[in-house]
Amino acid sequence: MSIILEIEGVNKTFGGLHALSDIQLQVEKGTTHAIIGPNGAGKSTLLNCCIGRLIPDDGTVTFNGHNMIGMQPHDINHAGMVRVFQTPEIFPELTLLENVIIPALAKRDGTFKFNPFRSMSKETALHDDAMAALTDVGLERFYDQKAGSISRGDKRRLELAMGLIQQPSLLLLDEPTAGMARHDTNKTIDLLQKIKERGMTKIIIEHDMHVVFSLADRISVLAQGRIIETGTPDEIKNSAKVKEAYLGESVDE
Repeated sequence: MSIILEIEGVNKTFGGLHALSDIQLQVEKGTTHAIIGPNGAGKSTLLNCCIGRLIPDDGTVTFNGHNMIGMQPHDINHAGMVRVFQTPEIFPELTLLENVIIPALAKRDGTFKFNPFRSMSKETALHDDAMAALTDVGLERFYDQKAGSISRGDKRRLELAMGLIQQPSLLLLDEPTAGMARHDTNKTIDLLQKIKERGMTKIIIEHDMHVVFSLADRISVLAQGRIIETGTPDEIKNSAKVKEAYLGESVDE
């Protein structure tokens, strides 16, 4: 078993609130690991500690053998850990194609060290890669439209394409199907299953249990800032601890 991400003893408090308490988590390379939990369980806080948006009070986040604590978010991104956010972070005045090319240029040349508007017209290979990424997520026909003009579900897929073109070792997905109709959700499940076949490791936060049980190899359940259970989908379905934690609540954060 090859561990790509290991979280050990991570704690995070906000004032008197213990958002995360002694988090212990291992993610195996090439797998899809889902993190679920009731409202306010700490799921997004945990992802933010992984990508450098928050610094834990103590503990370590080790990615590919290197401790990420104290690194800047863009350096963690360049190291191969890419997050797709719950609220799409796109460039609304640029076309879909330009949106996808920009992170590829930043990945190759270094963030803030290039002029994308001067460079994009000369990047034939990146144009082809960007079109391939848009095709993967079903948006190739909109390539020349401004990103601000497309639907919210399509914006989610656009940001996924912006993550995929960076060819990350670990892709973090924060509710990737939020706001999508069931048809679009199923298309996203198919896409993420195809990505898995390529060997890309993924961590998914998701409220839709159909998505979780369709994709996850392992599931960790957060409740009140603590991981109360980790196991296979069948083990989680049958866990008394998990049933007690939810008490019939919907899974969201």
